[in-house]
Amino acid sequence: MTEAQDARRKRLRYRSTYTGTKETDLLLGAFADTHLGTLSDSDLDDYEHLLSIEDPRLYTWITGQETPPEEFETPVLKMLRDFKLAQA
Repeated sequence: MTEAQDARRKRLRYRSTYTGTKETDLLLGAFADTHLGTLSDSDLDDYEHLLSIEDPRLYTWITGQETPPEEFETPVLKMLRDFKLAQA
């Protein structure tokens, strides 16, 4: 892993734990701890794009309460959904 990739993962880890909503912080923080080290650059792009969404809406997508726009239906969102189910 390059220094730039490491810095990116650290930045994404931080953003995952400080979204603004405690439930989302806990879920995304745990997901980041578990998966950030193994995500590809493309998956990191998708994850970063998901983090740009306001956290209450993202949480409804992860929990299946709302259907996200097509552009956000990525393998990373599926991983988040599966991770949430495994945490339940």
